[in-house]
Amino acid sequence: QVQLVESGGGLVQAGGSLKLSCAASARTVSTLDMAWFRQAPGKEREFVASITRVMAITGYADSVKGRFTISRDNAKNTVYLQMNNLGPEDTAVYHCAAKAGPQRTYDYWGQGTQVTVSS
Repeated sequence: QVQLVESGGGLVQAGGSLKLSCAASARTVSTLDMAWFRQAPGKEREFVASITRVMAITGYADSVKGRFTISRDNAKNTVYLQMNNLGPEDTAVYHCAAKAGPQRTYDYWGQGTQVTVSS
């Protein structure tokens, strides 16, 4: 059973940066497709970014493209989300997710970390 633990959230002013971390256990991140999702109050969960287990191909939601960067460190078994030029619209609980197969749905989820951006 893969366990995912997020960290790095907090309160930041608009225009600032944060770097989220997602530490995985029981399986190495290089064998998993990993992703970040977020959910703001009163809104549905939305995709933010992903990185594939093969060739580490990245993908981003249009709303974060050019501002956010997903990466992984196999030695630390951790996936990161570098978030720059944050705005109030980025305020949400950010969840890390992982899947081991080609299906579209993610099998494993972290508990989430709160990101709050003040204007």
